[in-house]
Amino acid sequence: MDVSKLSVRQLQTESARALSTMQATNNNIYKFNKLAHHNSHKWYCAVIEWYIDEYGDLPSKYGPGKDVKLVLDNEPHNTK
Repeated sequence: MDVSKLSVRQLQTESARALSTMQATNNNIYKFNKLAHHNSHKWYCAVIEWYIDEYGDLPSKYGPGKDVKLVLDNEPHNTK
């Protein structure tokens, strides 16, 4: 799956779901920082690609990520 084709908002929400499923240790976070130093777009992609390698699909579609509820999932979108 080519995650670079996702919108920035999709990258943010998918990576948030993926990060919620992993243990937050220095080593786990460092592996993403090493791949995408000072580049948030690459960082989101690295997190999502790790998740896909672990579980086989996007966090919102398969594995423990699909059960993660994000705060903004239930809020109406600002249309202004």
